[in-house]
Amino acid sequence: MADMEGTIESKQFHTDVPAPKTSTNIKGAGGYDWGMHSRLAQIFDPADGRTVMLAFDHGYFQGPTSGLERVDLNVVPLAPHADALMCTRGMVRTIIPPNVRKPIVVRASGGPSILKDLSNERIAMDMADAARINATAVAVQVFIGSDDFETQSVHNMTQLVDAGIEYGIPTMGVTAVGRDLVRDARYLGLACRIIGELGAQMVKTYYCDEDFANVTAASPIPVIVAGGKKVPVLDALEMAHRSINEGAAGVDMGRNIFQRQHPEAMIQAVRAVVHNDASPADAQTMYRDLSGGLED
Repeated sequence: MADMEGTIESKQFHTDVPAPKTSTNIKGAGGYDWGMHSRLAQIFDPADGRTVMLAFDHGYFQGPTSGLERVDLNVVPLAPHADALMCTRGMVRTIIPPNVRKPIVVRASGGPSILKDLSNERIAMDMADAARINATAVAVQVFIGSDDFETQSVHNMTQLVDAGIEYGIPTMGVTAVGRDLVRDARYLGLACRIIGELGAQMVKTYYCDEDFANVTAASPIPVIVAGGKKVPVLDALEMAHRSINEGAAGVDMGRNIFQRQHPEAMIQAVRAVVHNDASPADAQTMYRDLSGGLED
């Protein structure tokens, strides 16, 4: 038993100092377990609740698409400028160096290639393997409006949500818009709300020109905007700027970064928009300066 002689009776409890109120500015995260909340706080900057996610998971259905022929050469050097990386477990194990200290959002659904009906996806990895590779979150495609596979894709997501809660790993539902569906606020709001209602902790969707603020306002979880196909630099930066101003918690860009003539300059320009509230024009100037005057 410890010797009680000499024990200082007066302890500093600082009764005049209120207990801290922890906040990470992450929408809807107040009731999550510590592990789940901690992983989300790695993806979203706690200072502003925003993220710049770098997506390069396209190969899971497209194969070696332009800009991703050599992920080790084209994408890994961009990692320091991203808040999080979105990729497949195959790339994590074979290409991404373990000393890349960035949160990993791992693609957890798949099946058909671009040669088939993409909406016929299944769960493509077990949550135990996500934990094994130290994934910060998993992503699953959700095909709201699909004639044949809507319910199947929703069930894929809810199974991952349940497994993720057990492991403390967040699930990001990714809205998939088919060729016959319109990317308007009504559809996107429907898809995002369903994904949030059924338990996902994040949703990735597209930006729409009209009433996008209604989509983000109605979502109980953070909305991350997909970059989509490559467009001119200023157009991509304007889309990111409008998304943030209308309530998005960040962007998940791929082709609009890694298909540039100078990807490293582009991701830094995107960061300036998302985290520093830079105007699209100022961010475009930043891209020009960092890239040596490129205009692609």
